[in-house]
Amino acid sequence: MLRMMGFPGQYVQGPGALRELGGLLAKSGWKRPLVLCDAIVTDKIWPVVSDGLQAAGLAARHVLFPGECTRSAIDALADRSRKGSHDVVVGLGGGKALDTAKGVALALDVPIAVCPTIASNDAPTSRVIVLYDEAHRLAGAEFLKSNPAAVIVDTQVIAQAPARFFAAGIGDAISKKFEARQCKATGRNNVFGTPPLDTALLLATATYDTLVKHGPAAYRAVLEHQADEAVERVVEATVLLSGVGFEGGGLSLAHGLTRGFSAIPALASVLHGEQVAFGALVQLVAEGRPQAEIDELLDLLCTVGLPVTLAALGLPSTQATAAVAQIADLTLAGQASQILSPPLTPARLETAIWRADRMGAAALKRRKP
Repeated sequence: MLRMMGFPGQYVQGPGALRELGGLLAKSGWKRPLVLCDAIVTDKIWPVVSDGLQAAGLAARHVLFPGECTRSAIDALADRSRKGSHDVVVGLGGGKALDTAKGVALALDVPIAVCPTIASNDAPTSRVIVLYDEAHRLAGAEFLKSNPAAVIVDTQVIAQAPARFFAAGIGDAISKKFEARQCKATGRNNVFGTPPLDTALLLATATYDTLVKHGPAAYRAVLEHQADEAVERVVEATVLLSGVGFEGGGLSLAHGLTRGFSAIPALASVLHGEQVAFGALVQLVAEGRPQAEIDELLDLLCTVGLPVTLAALGLPSTQATAAVAQIADLTLAGQASQILSPPLTPARLETAIWRADRMGAAALKRRKP
């Protein structure tokens, strides 16, 4: 059986990388970039990027990300941009802005260069476009024809962003080892619709090992807005290794739970990586993994301030019973094949969520001085 993976055309990482964007685009032969970013990035970062693009002789046009990655937002931006004869789209910002830029690039049938300004998830290297509805609920996914032509990660910019985003990137990436392993065990396909290559599992495992080893030190550095070697290692893991690893290795319960989490209004402000972090804990509990393995995960999540309880996710105790039942039902609804081995039922998933919540509470209690 054929097996498939995908990789970005170029990957550039380091302090000041965005200053090289104009030269990189010019060397690739692009002359008329369409640059999409949100209002905050427009104010703080776009002026520097704009100067670099002009210095490289590029006729760039800037458009504003409206705040949510919806089908209507992508269609409207694409319609406004068709007359510009753009030969590349540049996405500059966080995950939803980048996914919107991917959607516009797909609609215009041009390549995309992805420039994350936060390391909150592993979307930059992937073909995946995650869509939401106007109520901020997960609505589905679309795919680029190929992985981004270039990914440029400026770690100096990453380190200046709030540490919560950096931690969320760790949360999004930490699950990939366990999810890829489950995809192989259950016979599920990866994002390319094929069984995973062993290379993807190796990358997913390397992601986890890097985060356990360097995550705490990197998080402390970002709290001080410093970009040191630990930060470089963790960004490489959360953006590159995790991104290539999840596409080639596949996803399982930790990400499946985000479908349920995103439907709960009380969790609307929770970052994707924060949801996945708690989802990873639930997955290990549901799998019946050894306590030492669960404790290692818990220790990292607690150290970098990621949620390990339902309360930490923002779920009020008065809503918890009904919400957990809804999360379990929505997570497993429409699954074409088993998401976990041993197979899950909504009742078993509810039990796992409550057990994970208790384990997380116990871990937090142990860490109190």
